[in-house]
Amino acid sequence: MNNFNDQKSIRQSIRLEIREKRRNLQACEQSAAANSLKLNFFQHIKTPKNARIGCYLSNDGELDTSLLIQELWHKNLQVFMPVIHPFSGTTLLFQSYEKNSPMTTNRYGILEPKLNCQDICPLAELDVLLLPLVAFDKHGNRMGMGGGYYDRTLARYYQEHWRTPKLIGLAHDCQRVDTLPTAAWDVPLQAILTPTQFYCW
Repeated sequence: MNNFNDQKSIRQSIRLEIREKRRNLQACEQSAAANSLKLNFFQHIKTPKNARIGCYLSNDGELDTSLLIQELWHKNLQVFMPVIHPFSGTTLLFQSYEKNSPMTTNRYGILEPKLNCQDICPLAELDVLLLPLVAFDKHGNRMGMGGGYYDRTLARYYQEHWRTPKLIGLAHDCQRVDTLPTAAWDVPLQAILTPTQFYCW
């Protein structure tokens, strides 16, 4: 139990440190990172025509995805946003996101599309899913915000070895650490994209 508590304490310490680090980025640094992310994405990520891309709206100093989303629209690619499941409340659905999509604020104060069941895309039908993260390490381990939404949403994906979507974490370069403490249920990402790097495992 002590080892579990020690690991939990270390994870929380890393989470607080990296969140503070990215929140301290200047507006000009965030803007430059957003533009570099857009360029780096299309340089390294090959998508089929009319691909379905799961993304997210940035929050809490996360790498700004707005320019990338605009370019995805410009290239006629479909964008889907996470919506907290209205019944389970612990997993995510992915709903179509367009320029005129009605939006609402979820329990965490984060904007998400107003639920419309007709616009939901099953997880397995996404081609690419871009995931937010707080920190990552050289082995592709991902640390999230601690709510476990993506872990629970992706449980069947990992258990049944789905081929799609391709999972790619997005992060500032400053969010990389040498090693993250991991638990038995943690599964490394296949790839992580930063403004300057594309890591594959």
